[in-house]
Amino acid sequence: MLAPDRLAELDAFLVELNRAAAAVTLPLFRADHGLEDKNADGGGYTPGFDPVTRADKGAEQAIRALIAARYPNHGVIGEEYGQDRPDADFVWVLDPIDGTRSFIAGLPLWCTLIGMRFQGTPTLGSISQPFLDELYIGHPGASRLVSRGAVRPLKVRACARLAHAVIGTTDPDACFKADEMPAWRALRGQARVIRPGLDSYSYAMLAAGTMDLVVESGLKSWDIEAAIPVIQGAGGAATDWRGAAIGDSGGQVILSGDPACLEETLAVLSPSAA
Repeated sequence: MLAPDRLAELDAFLVELNRAAAAVTLPLFRADHGLEDKNADGGGYTPGFDPVTRADKGAEQAIRALIAARYPNHGVIGEEYGQDRPDADFVWVLDPIDGTRSFIAGLPLWCTLIGMRFQGTPTLGSISQPFLDELYIGHPGASRLVSRGAVRPLKVRACARLAHAVIGTTDPDACFKADEMPAWRALRGQARVIRPGLDSYSYAMLAAGTMDLVVESGLKSWDIEAAIPVIQGAGGAATDWRGAAIGDSGGQVILSGDPACLEETLAVLSPSAA
């Protein structure tokens, strides 16, 4: 475990990293963002159109530059520029814009995700939506929202029944495989409200206590690791579809608030666990 003063130091640096990323992304939001398709040359991670903008690339460059200057021995794993010392004790895991499709559509649902592993365990993380001036930041001991000059603690809400749950996901048709769809449909049929298309902003809403579950599949490490400490610090849980800890490569993910709701969700999804 990290000593409290060391954790506080890295927490302050994480705030600094988010400010640097926002200085790049905000001027390009709802502006000329320089859209490209990473799959145009076959180099993307997913089939079909895989967008990237100058904001994605520039924000990751800004984050990496600060890490290299302040902590040159730390590792970095990022969506846009790959891995550097991924086996270091401290590794920063970056998604400069999670939800690039929302970004290019002018929708304020995209987020900057910055997480930090310590000795292989997600230890510190942030979910930032700079257009809304919202920074959700935390570690397994506590999480907080920093917004408009105010700070308040984050806490997941009680939801003991899946039938009462509000569930977020990104795009079921694109993200869930054919053999996962029956389980997803069963979950959708039992829940009160399903909200697709939220990207990682649903992580923030879970931590803030306005949603109850987030269910995803096919995630990369940079899509999810930053959220894990924030959710845990708000009193929630992050598991795979079997109920185990999320591995360092993403995959099938459940973020949850109430343990009872998670138990019901696992009963529906675990038969389709990879």
